[in-house]
This record gives sequence, C-alpha cells and structure tokens, in this order.
Amino acid sequence: MSQDWPLWEVFIRTKGGLSHRHVGSVHAPDGEMALRHARDTYTRRLEGVSLWIARSSDIVASDPDQAGALFEPAADKIYRHPTFYDIPDVVRHI
Repeated sequence: MSQDWPLWEVFIRTKGGLSHRHVGSVHAPDGEMALRHARDTYTRRLEGVSLWIARSSDIVASDPDQAGALFEPAADKIYRHPTFYDIPDVVRHI
C-alpha cells in the first residue's frame, strides 16, 4: 500500500543547529502522517527540535550541470556583492 503513497522529504533542525538539513524520505498518505513517520524514523535519539516535511513532487531544484547559465549573470552585478565596502568593527553578523 505504501507504494501508492507520495514520497515526502524530511528536514530536521537539531538542538544545536541553526538550520534544517535533509535527512531522508518517508512515504505517507498525507502531511500529518508524513510528519509522524519522520518523527518515528529520524528522531529516535531526541536530537531534533523541529521537523520540516515537503512532498518530493513539489520540490523544484536547479540542475547542477546548468549552474553556469543560471548563476553567471549575477557575476556582472557587483552591487549585489558589496565586498568592497568597509564594515565598521561594531557591525557583526553580516
């Protein structure tokens, strides 16, 4: 039966982590059940503080083989990367 269920991607933020990271996938009929399966499968050691579940078919990603065509146009816009500014020492976390 689970073969008919959609695939869900699981992302966990650990206690010490600042961002979620992909840890695997689960099959489930809906998001609520996917969340429960993910909790049972990927947080057995109580290492997580937050779970994200995304239906695999809803994820849109760029192709690494096409990275040049996608990211090269940004190289000619120096104003988007203000590395030439002097940042005062009192300013942190930029």
